[in-house]
Amino acid sequence: MTAGDRPRRPPTAQQFVLEEIRRAITSGELRPGDPIRQDALAAELGVSRVPLREALKILEGEGLVAYRVHRGYGVVSLSMDDLREVYRIRELLEAEAVRRAIGELTAADLDRLEEIQRGVERAGEAGDVAGMAAANRRFHFTLFECSGMPRLVRHIRLLWEATDAYRSLYYSDGENRQRVNREHRATLAALHDRDAEKAIASLDEHRAHAVAALELAFSEETAAKPGQ
Repeated sequence: MTAGDRPRRPPTAQQFVLEEIRRAITSGELRPGDPIRQDALAAELGVSRVPLREALKILEGEGLVAYRVHRGYGVVSLSMDDLREVYRIRELLEAEAVRRAIGELTAADLDRLEEIQRGVERAGEAGDVAGMAAANRRFHFTLFECSGMPRLVRHIRLLWEATDAYRSLYYSDGENRQRVNREHRATLAALHDRDAEKAIASLDEHRAHAVAALELAFSEETAAKPGQ
C-alpha cells in the first residue's frame, strides 16, 4: 500500500474544532469583532471545552482571534490602516515569491494551478463563499510554494491568516467573485508565458481590488452605525 492509498486518519477533536471555527470565520458566520461563546460553541460542535480552548490558542497565535480580560475570545477586528499595512507587506513578499517561482514552474505545476482555478470558479458560480476562499488560498500558495523558499511562504501565510475574517466581505459579492476569476486567469496566462513582472502586476491588481472593496465595506458599516 502506497502513502496515497492509505486511508486518511480521522481528525482529532482539536483539528475538527479548528477547521470549524476557521470555516465559520471565512464564511462570515463569525464576523470581525464577534464574541466566541465557548459553552454554546462546544455544545454545538459536540465537544468538550478542552479541544475548543486548544483550538482557540492556535487561532490566537495566528492572529485570527484575540482574548480580552472579562470578555473572553472574539474574532479579531482590524482597522483599515491595519489591513492596508498587511496588504502592502504581502505585496512585497509575494512579488519575491513569484519571481523565484517563475523559473521553477513545471508543466505539472501549471496543470495543478489550472485544476485549482477550475475549483475556484465552480465555488464562485455556486456562491460558496467558504469554498471559494479555500480554493483561492490553494491557488496562491501552490504558486508561492514553487519558489522553494519555505520561510518566505510561512511569513506570507501568517499575513493571510491575519485577514481571514475579512474574506467573506469580499467573496459574498458576486461581482467580486467574477473579478477574482478574471484576475486569476490573467495571472495564469502570465505564468504560462513565464512573464514574472506581468504575473506580479496581475496579483497587485488582485490585491488592490480587495483593499478597495474592504474600504467600501468599512465606510458603509461606519455610516450605518447610529451617532456616526
